[in-house]
Amino acid sequence: MRAAPAALSLLAGLLGGATFAHAEQADSGKPTQIEANSMKADDLRRLTIFDGNVIVTRGTLRIQADRIVVNQDAEGFQHSTATGNPVRFRQKLDPKPPATEGGWMEGEARRIEIDDKTGKIELFDNARVNRAGDEVAGNHILVDQRADFFSVTPGKGEGGRVRATLQPKATAK
Repeated sequence: MRAAPAALSLLAGLLGGATFAHAEQADSGKPTQIEANSMKADDLRRLTIFDGNVIVTRGTLRIQADRIVVNQDAEGFQHSTATGNPVRFRQKLDPKPPATEGGWMEGEARRIEIDDKTGKIELFDNARVNRAGDEVAGNHILVDQRADFFSVTPGKGEGGRVRATLQPKATAK
C-alpha cells in the first residue's frame, strides 16, 4: 500500500494551508486524522481523492466535506478542493492582544479551494466565515493568508450585497 503515505503527505499540505490568519499555531505540529468512506491515490498523477463523509482533524482544526481532492504540482505545492453541501470547518484562534483568549473561526461554503503555493483560500457558493464573533457572508470569500487580507463578493441571491456583522471590541484603558 505505497499510495497511503503519499496521500497523507498531500493531505498534510492541505491542512498546512488551511491554517487561517491568527489560527492556533500549535495545530501545525499535531497529527492529522482522516476518515472517509473511500480513498484513491494516484502517485504518478500526484492526485488523492477522499470520498464520502470526509472528516479531517488536526489539533483544533476540523474539516467536514463530501469530497476532498488534493493535487500536487512538480514543485511540491498542493492545491486542494473540498466540496459538500456544505463543506464546514472550525479552528481555534491564537490569542490576539488585548484579548486573553483567541476564540474560534468557523465557516462553510459549497466549495473551498486551498492553494498552498499562493497562500490563498477561497470559499464559493453560500460562503460564510465567523471569526471570534465577526461574520462575513457572500457568494465568494477570498482569504490571502500572506497579506492578511480578505474580500467578500456578493452573489445573485443576496441582492447584489454582502453581509457583515462586527462585534464591538474592548477599548484599552
